Amino acid sequence: MKKYLLYLSVALMAISLFSCKGNKGIMTPTSSGRPYELLVVVDHDLWERPAGRALFNVLDTDVPGLPQSERSFKIMYTAPRDYDTTLKLIRNIIIVDIQKDVYTQAKFKYSRDVYAAPQIILTIQAPNEQEFEKFVNENKQVLLDFFTRAEMNRQIAGLEKKHNDYISTKVASMFDCEIWLPAELTGSKEGDNFFWAATNTATADQNFVMYSFPYKDKDTFTKEYFIHKRDSVMKKNIPGSKEGMYMTTDSAMVTVRPIDVHGDYTLEARGLWRVKGDFMGGPFVSHMRLDKSNQRIIVAEIFIYSPDKLKRNLVRLMEASLYTLKLPNEKKQGQIPLKVKEEN
Repeated sequence: MKKYLLYLSVALMAISLFSCKGNKGIMTPTSSGRPYELLVVVDHDLWERPAGRALFNVLDTDVPGLPQSERSFKIMYTAPRDYDTTLKLIRNIIIVDIQKDVYTQAKFKYSRDVYAAPQIILTIQAPNEQEFEKFVNENKQVLLDFFTRAEMNRQIAGLEKKHNDYISTKVASMFDCEIWLPAELTGSKEGDNFFWAATNTATADQNFVMYSFPYKDKDTFTKEYFIHKRDSVMKKNIPGSKEGMYMTTDSAMVTVRPIDVHGDYTLEARGLWRVKGDFMGGPFVSHMRLDKSNQRIIVAEIFIYSPDKLKRNLVRLMEASLYTLKLPNEKKQGQIPLKVKEEN
């Protein structure tokens, strides 16, 4: 009898672990796949028709601001009948769900850690293929940002546990701000309201820059003003190997857009940097934000020098750090909002 009760208690414990929050118990397996890989679950014929091609073309978009073509994601696909236990462990999944008798309009919904952790499963629902195609094309940026930010949130979770304490302390003392940067950034340089940290490696060199200046008017948040200010700051603080060499911005390759960080307006700029008089260059991403309590602009930027390697993952790894920047008197955000409704 005692042995029976022991077996029963163990069984009940196992059931409770796996039934919690839709099988999201503590025994959930680790997800498989590399960052920025995703699986699309879709009928083969549909995948080859315009609706499926629309989804593929959105996901196959080049990452902006890189010197060479690199796709946003590595895309795999499988038919629903082959969507087995192994494939359900992949970290990023899109399920195409088209049912004319169930849905009246197209929409997104997503779930976390259903079969593995960390995991994001995005379902795209639509009543027919025409609505699906239209919805995907109209929400191209939402789709790209969704999985990019999901991956960055995983990186932010890692940075919270392990980040460069020296940089965090220095940023706090110089700018009264908080930020998490990878521990690998071991070199640094200070200037007038300027801080630069880097890995100082011959290749795959990762860099972080932060500077501030007084806020004057709303024209500060324009592409032209950003480039002008960036060029003046970098010329002064990041010289080249010889006299007359310094970092500049390739103005023709810069794109800007407004984004939301910690609930506040932020100007995101991305593009290419070069060293005047030299052959060095690479991609950068900047966040320009208004510190309202001190009426100043804070610019946090990452840039990469890696002439012999692909740069997508290096850029995105560092870019995640920009979202951890907390200005004075600002509530910490934690994770980047995904802006799609989560399924309960």
